[in-house]
Amino acid sequence: MSNARTRHSPLVLWRIVRAGLPRPTVRLRLTALYGGLFLASGGVLLAITYLLVAGFPGEFVGHRPAGAPLGNPHDPFVIAAQLSAAQLHVLLVRSCIALAIMAVISLGLGWLVAGRVLRPLRVITAATKMISEDNLRDRLALRGPDDEIKDLADTIDGLLTRLDAAFDAQRAFVANASHELRTPLTLSQALLQMRLRDPRTTAEEFRSTCEELLAAGHHQERLIEALLVLARSQRGLDHQQPIDLAAIAIHTAEEHQPRANTHGIRLEVRADPASIYGDASLIERLVTNLVENAVRYNTTGGHIQLLIDSQNAHTNLQVTNTGPVIPEDQVARLLQPFQRSSPSRVGDPDGLGLGLSIVTAIAHAHHATLAARAQPHGGLDICIRFPTYPAPAPTVPVATAPSDRRSEPALALRR
Repeated sequence: MSNARTRHSPLVLWRIVRAGLPRPTVRLRLTALYGGLFLASGGVLLAITYLLVAGFPGEFVGHRPAGAPLGNPHDPFVIAAQLSAAQLHVLLVRSCIALAIMAVISLGLGWLVAGRVLRPLRVITAATKMISEDNLRDRLALRGPDDEIKDLADTIDGLLTRLDAAFDAQRAFVANASHELRTPLTLSQALLQMRLRDPRTTAEEFRSTCEELLAAGHHQERLIEALLVLARSQRGLDHQQPIDLAAIAIHTAEEHQPRANTHGIRLEVRADPASIYGDASLIERLVTNLVENAVRYNTTGGHIQLLIDSQNAHTNLQVTNTGPVIPEDQVARLLQPFQRSSPSRVGDPDGLGLGLSIVTAIAHAHHATLAARAQPHGGLDICIRFPTYPAPAPTVPVATAPSDRRSEPALALRR
């Protein structure tokens, strides 16, 4: 037991000594750095001076003039020659004492200068600690020269701005989702109570009520599924694989062709061979939402154009459709959850308001850029740019149009 205590006693002693030392703050480290640099440079300067004086004493008094008398005790050449090792030692000792005094002074000055330099950081730290979820709108707004510290303060202000926007979007999303989920439940409860309280309700009315309840349940199921897809997209990609984007676009257009034909909408697809890397199910959802949105918010006799082309290191997916005129300042709003356009549309009237927000989330998860603009004569033009990768084998079978569709005024497939 005594040996163990003896063996561990230096470690215990070091911990005790370390506990008594001041906290290694940035100010303390800067002070030590300033003092160390001054001491090192002063020591080098002292060594160089000593070597020069000891090795070349006569070099500091110039050359003896011609005909100058010898033996003059005030002759600088005589003084230089009589400079002994003892005198050099005295010079060295006194220079070291002066250097030590200046080193202490430099430590004090370094402490003051470091405190002065780090004062804005203490202000930033104190102000940041006071900012919480309840006052995210507060900003540091640091004033002073445009240096690295002000850049740090401006970066923190930018981060707070993004966090404030994210919290506002989250609160709005939760409120909208709660409203959308509560509405079908309230409708179902009201229908059931109305039928149960009416003793004259017939079997046909009960059947009609059940059909309405099934429709409300289907709407709620679609909403929950859309919310799950949105949450999955915002979380990021769990796995990635090569994807044939052109095949997915053609397959999606084939599925939506009958619905477009019902309203006389011409659906045109021009897809070059294109390969991207990501989640195949999410990419299929992205293309599906774009086409569904283009059909739903369209006009009778309108058209939809789906283009895919590869340019150098990027693959572009562009969907352009006719429809009601959309103000340019409203386009960004339509990319947010639960935002709907004008009710004047030819598709289903039960849109969830999540289609384009899911498209935006999936595009961001795949490191793609999304640009949306309103068409001058109505409708939207949405272009998504994906990073391009080497072309893989198709992940979705390339559907071919049946022969009887050649007479339909809608689908034109080009690869």
